[in-house]
Amino acid sequence: MADPRTGEISWYSPDPRAVLPLDKFHVPRSLNIVLRRQVFEVRVDTSFGEVIRSCSAREETWISEEVRDVFLSLHRIGFAHSIETWHSGRLAGGLYGLSIRGAFFGESMFSLVPNASKVALAHLVGHLTRRKFRLLDVQFMTRHLAMFGAVEIPRSSYMKILTRALSSRSTFS
Repeated sequence: MADPRTGEISWYSPDPRAVLPLDKFHVPRSLNIVLRRQVFEVRVDTSFGEVIRSCSAREETWISEEVRDVFLSLHRIGFAHSIETWHSGRLAGGLYGLSIRGAFFGESMFSLVPNASKVALAHLVGHLTRRKFRLLDVQFMTRHLAMFGAVEIPRSSYMKILTRALSSRSTFS
């Protein structure tokens, strides 16, 4: 993450760490209605650059130009991915992250239309579940993520889950 003021990039490893257990993902009732109505078209990896730019388009962000460039390179070689929600032909929301074997590290999400990023998250969880992923790392707990079932776990537990996920042969694509 880049310091929003200096741009200096540092490595963060929070303890406790927030994860979203794939088998305990909770879809709030209101989101279930949106999902059933298929208000959004969901795409994968069609506008990665636009997603990461949209995620960084805030007054203060840890996603510096250097971080964006690194993730664009990781996307080109197949490690970084985006889930995008489209409404009336326009990008409405989405998320991006890093995929290594059976672990997906969610980096950031954005929404220009209500529920757009939530729909992207629900689709990400479905995709990871179908691909037999073992870890969805969301790094830091927020009220937003807690409503979907995210939990904080101590570093020791996280490292065990991470080790199992990295020994998996799962792939994102």
